[in-house]
Amino acid sequence: MPDESPLIKSLRAAVDAAPDDVPLRLHFAELLLGQEQRNEGIVQVAAALQREPGNAEAQALMARAVAPQAAVPAAPHVQEQDCAPAPGPDAAPGGSGGYDWRRAEDELSGVVPPRFVQSARDEDPAPVPAHEGETTGPDDDGISPWDVESGSLTLADVGGMDQVKERLEAAFLAPMRNPELRKLYGKNLRGGLLMYGPPGCGKTYIARAVAGELGARFMSVSISDVLDMWMGNSERNLRQLFETARRNAPCVLFLDEIDALGAKRSQVRHTGMRTTVNQLLTELDGVSASADDGVFVLAATNHPWDVDTALRRPGRLDRMLLVLPPDQSAREAILRHHLKDRPVAGIDLGKLARRTDGLSGADLQHLCESAAERALMDSVRSGEARMIGMADFTAVLGQIRPSTGPWFASARNVAQFANEGGAYDELLVYLKKRKML
Repeated sequence: MPDESPLIKSLRAAVDAAPDDVPLRLHFAELLLGQEQRNEGIVQVAAALQREPGNAEAQALMARAVAPQAAVPAAPHVQEQDCAPAPGPDAAPGGSGGYDWRRAEDELSGVVPPRFVQSARDEDPAPVPAHEGETTGPDDDGISPWDVESGSLTLADVGGMDQVKERLEAAFLAPMRNPELRKLYGKNLRGGLLMYGPPGCGKTYIARAVAGELGARFMSVSISDVLDMWMGNSERNLRQLFETARRNAPCVLFLDEIDALGAKRSQVRHTGMRTTVNQLLTELDGVSASADDGVFVLAATNHPWDVDTALRRPGRLDRMLLVLPPDQSAREAILRHHLKDRPVAGIDLGKLARRTDGLSGADLQHLCESAAERALMDSVRSGEARMIGMADFTAVLGQIRPSTGPWFASARNVAQFANEGGAYDELLVYLKKRKML
């Protein structure tokens, strides 16, 4: 191998310093391929594909890198992600890469295979994703407690979950949309909504959709955004949080992991934590007393049985909504969302949705990532860039177990033996239906 040029050395250092900069890595890979450093070029392109499996330029470079050196064409500039890399001139099998261009033309040239296929008995899949880990807006980790988002999602963007939508409409949304009827029937807007269920099933996404339905702004808050090591600061943070929500009314204030922020005071030994719960109760009473301020409180928890009972009294978080793992139509929507930017062909979404019963939205995201990783590594080993197919999903399905199992194991005991006032009747019905009791 010839001595490296200063440019190669500089680009290698830049890639090492910014490993997630895909355009920089692809520029480096193209330069390596131009200087006949194919092995390292393939490594760089594979690293780029691992970060962005649907990157069309990376796919084209991979096809160029694995082609026989005698038939290497100029790297094409692919503009549409859904298209497979265009094959080069005909070449007989053999060469250093053993790439059969004639067979590749038969498979990929002319007509690109359909990205998704549908079983005869399947209905049209829901068009949009519905669960946590698959949001279209900024990730929760990137949202400051004082950041206020505009509500752009609606319940129409939530795939499936019809029972959850009906409960939301009847208990929360219909009175707010119809002020005249609300006045006629004497319905007030006091109180908030507590969503509970296994992790990764879409509670945060639904809260954003509720904000969009109301045409309200959205604020997401977790325990780390409120608690402070200094006495009194946590209470002050809560007070400022609710004041910010009032200034931005109409606003949906979403309290995530409410079991940590509003834990049962009888089980809390630290005085500061008890005063924080007291302050939260005071702020909720303030929202309830001035229901026309335009602040709507939603909360979510995986463990409602650990929430202080005072938080669930009338006028506070007095309505509970069970959010279960996605149903079949929701699973189709989630799978479609996570595959839309990946090179897939012949994927039967209906069949996948039926075979993934019990998986949460987060589990489905992991399934798509595992199938993409399998296709990527197979392409690197064989020297042929290929599409993600049903065989990849079949291979990884057997390795993925529902992450909701431990939650249902705990919830089953609570629903059976601590169902005070019928709070968990809906959960009991689901457990009996699934024969989990």
